[in-house]
Amino acid sequence: MTNNSFWRRCIVALGAALGFFTAWAGEVPAMVAQKVSASAWYVEGVSALGSPANQNFISNAAFVVTPGGVVVIDTLGSPALAIRLIDEIRKVTPQPITHVIVTHYHADHIYGLQTFKALGARIIAHRAAKDYLNSETARLRLEVSRQELAPWVDAQTRLVEADEWIEGDKELVVGGVRFQIKPVGPSHTPEDLGVYLPSEKVLFAGDLVFRSRIPYVGQADSRHWIAALDNLLAFDTAVIVPGHGPLSHEARKDMQLTRDYLVYLRATMGEAARNLEPFEEAYKATDWSQFEALPLFRVANRMNAYNTYLLLEHETK
Repeated sequence: MTNNSFWRRCIVALGAALGFFTAWAGEVPAMVAQKVSASAWYVEGVSALGSPANQNFISNAAFVVTPGGVVVIDTLGSPALAIRLIDEIRKVTPQPITHVIVTHYHADHIYGLQTFKALGARIIAHRAAKDYLNSETARLRLEVSRQELAPWVDAQTRLVEADEWIEGDKELVVGGVRFQIKPVGPSHTPEDLGVYLPSEKVLFAGDLVFRSRIPYVGQADSRHWIAALDNLLAFDTAVIVPGHGPLSHEARKDMQLTRDYLVYLRATMGEAARNLEPFEEAYKATDWSQFEALPLFRVANRMNAYNTYLLLEHETK
């Protein structure tokens, strides 16, 4: 039996088990491929933290159907979700899945990679992700996820390296369809990639763009993130597929929410850092009213502010 045949059988078995686990976990969020443009589709995750109840379906993924095969952008937050994504692709086309482009290596976007790798898809990502993949941070994150997201992320879930690591701009052509892959990190992560489909003016922005929810800032380089958003606006974009939230048909307006939030974090926390004001006092004194109605504000905002405070402390030294 070839290695690919073995993994295909594993995927079939996992798919069969999926029905059992779905019943065990109760109702899970629906996944429905929504049309973006003539050739592009996407699935939209829920605005929530990852949990067993939602299978870690908290981010978006997309795919483009070409005459030469299917190109997938990101693979969601568990192998079970990747199987469901493949099912959605199969409802649209029988074409083989030839490539996966990874916008960045955060868990909710890449824990489905092994499922696509088993099908023989070629994975493309930015070389900066290799440092993360080989880090203690990635190992510990996966270990925690195996506990907190079981049974969807378990001992068989693994981190998958790219087949092709890129560092500069790349043009990928599949079935005569061009994809412009542009490094835009360090921003949300060191390895951020934007993917542009010029024939249909679709931009797959990854987590550089969050819609209808507070962005996750983490250890992001917010100064470069703001610059990256400005760079993405240079594309002649009709539709943005964000990393989280619904489609955007107003590129400038919808990038502005993420941009305004980052600018506000830097302005308020930067002033506190320059004045040597303790974080707790600065956070309590800041007016968050323009953002506090957004989903996940109470979960993410304090952490975002604290990480930005630490970043600005370092920048001002």
